[in-house]
Amino acid sequence: MYPFHWVPADGRRHASLDKRPWGNAYPSGMLVSTLCSQEVVADATKEAWLWQTCGDCHSEAHRVAEAVREVPRMSV
Repeated sequence: MYPFHWVPADGRRHASLDKRPWGNAYPSGMLVSTLCSQEVVADATKEAWLWQTCGDCHSEAHRVAEAVREVPRMSV
């Protein structure tokens, strides 16, 4: 539904607009651009999903989500 995806990296869960190469996650070791304007290396381990969310990515993700909700939808 939203154009961003969450990715654990650099000790936090970040949000990214980068395309995921496979499945539902960014693979460990993949360089990912984040909504907080960083480039981080993804960590696809189960433990990494327990990290705290990056505050800047969280704020930017809310802004992006709100913008998506405001786009008029075509009815079918």
